[in-house]
Amino acid sequence: MPGRGSVRPERVAHVDALVETVLARPMTALVGVRGVPASALQKMRRELRGRKHPITVATNSSIRHALAKAAERRPSLKPLLDHVQDQTALLVAEGNPFALSRELVQTRSPTPARGGEIAPADILVPAGTTSFKPGPIVGELQQAGFPAAIEKGKVVLKKDALVVRAGAPIPRAVAGLLTRLEIFPLEVGLELRALVDGDMFYAPDVLRFDPDAYLSDLSRAVRQALGVAVELGYVTPETLPHLVGRAHRRALALAAAAGVPLPDTIPSTFVEAFRPAAAPGPVTGT
Repeated sequence: MPGRGSVRPERVAHVDALVETVLARPMTALVGVRGVPASALQKMRRELRGRKHPITVATNSSIRHALAKAAERRPSLKPLLDHVQDQTALLVAEGNPFALSRELVQTRSPTPARGGEIAPADILVPAGTTSFKPGPIVGELQQAGFPAAIEKGKVVLKKDALVVRAGAPIPRAVAGLLTRLEIFPLEVGLELRALVDGDMFYAPDVLRFDPDAYLSDLSRAVRQALGVAVELGYVTPETLPHLVGRAHRRALALAAAAGVPLPDTIPSTFVEAFRPAAAPGPVTGT
């Protein structure tokens, strides 16, 4: 039998295998799997493996030992050690870190609360008519902080109600009523904790962004910059067509106002000349 303080050979082999897994790909991510049902996790693992993003579930101790050993050969992995907590898995990949982040976001879906969980955000119950029939449910709702009443034979919530604040535990009674109202305040799925790509460390808040909103902001900034440059008369390949067009329009307006006959001003000059003649004259009596 191994003596006290010794490490079993199979555990050493397991950690060494994790080290080689981490070093085999340029991208290493720590993924939270808290609350993910085993069947759903297996499905996610198969899908990610099919995209060449294998995910390995291991104890936090094994992951820490593997990252520490791997960091001896790739020091950029060291910051990941601060993010090994709760229920964690290792994911290795190659490609774009932001694309991987979006993939993991897509694994998340709303799930009902059972009670005792920490609310990730304020839980707001909107006003309106419920599907409940009048009865003891009204008292249950009121006792749990829901502004319930009976109107025209139906159970209604008379106003929007903040039933649980972000960071507070969700009471079991509130959780049950939320489920019956089909309000699912939690999310289940893979949570990106931190990521290292080559020599670059990415905190999760850096990877959480909306690409559509980013492109929209970028397009708006380009339009505004172009407008300022045109207004200033700043010549660039992008502003030149706008500047030439504006100069052409102003020159035509000036020529028309001065009565200078040009191919582009003659039609408008004739229109102005005939307008008085076309205008109806004063009506005289007979």
